[in-house]
Amino acid sequence: MLAHGGPTGRTNTAFNARIQFFTSRGWAVLDVDYRGSSGLGRSYRDALRGHWGERDADDCEDAAYALVQMRRVDPHRIAIRGASAGGLTVLAALTRGSLFRAGISAYGIGDLDALARETHKFESRYVDTLIGGPEQRHARSPIHRVNRIRAPILLLQGSEDRIVPAAQSRAMVDALRAARVPVAYVEFVGEGHGFRRAEHIEHALATEYAFLCKTLGIRSAEPLVPLEIDLP
Repeated sequence: MLAHGGPTGRTNTAFNARIQFFTSRGWAVLDVDYRGSSGLGRSYRDALRGHWGERDADDCEDAAYALVQMRRVDPHRIAIRGASAGGLTVLAALTRGSLFRAGISAYGIGDLDALARETHKFESRYVDTLIGGPEQRHARSPIHRVNRIRAPILLLQGSEDRIVPAAQSRAMVDALRAARVPVAYVEFVGEGHGFRRAEHIEHALATEYAFLCKTLGIRSAEPLVPLEIDLP
């Protein structure tokens, strides 16, 4: 399951090397245009206002349940992956005790209060529209609900990220470890918001694949990159 960023971005039908990587290895991939996505009308995009971290997670969960009901996927091997704003969707979905058995958050948002304080000026008031004031930000921040998470999580982060600073992911890792949630963390030195160097992109994708194989009990036909997962 993929949750796009933005969060008012959108999926598209253009070639996606990440999706191709997994489908060529026998994985099913669903890329969700959850409520708030662009390109489906103004009312659909505005449906996320005040409900970021709720309706987007609801839609990803509903999509997963629909696939289970259609018997298109193994209900014991469903994972969710998102980057940036999609990372918040991932973490929010996992705090609900949903059927997702693993999650991957790339430079994702775990603390909405910290985002409002630390992100760059251009998006500094974005959270007010999509979440609300300090009380709503605190209540909906996954970092304050890690005790509800049961699935293992992989966090990927760039050390020079100015939109979602590395401190966000590091604090999330500390909170997950304290809550005894299985977690793996990889930080790429010199990378910002979205990885640019080819070797880092390749390593990040190989790490995601290794994480999913290990946590979902899938035997890989190819060698996996070394990955340390902190287990309780």
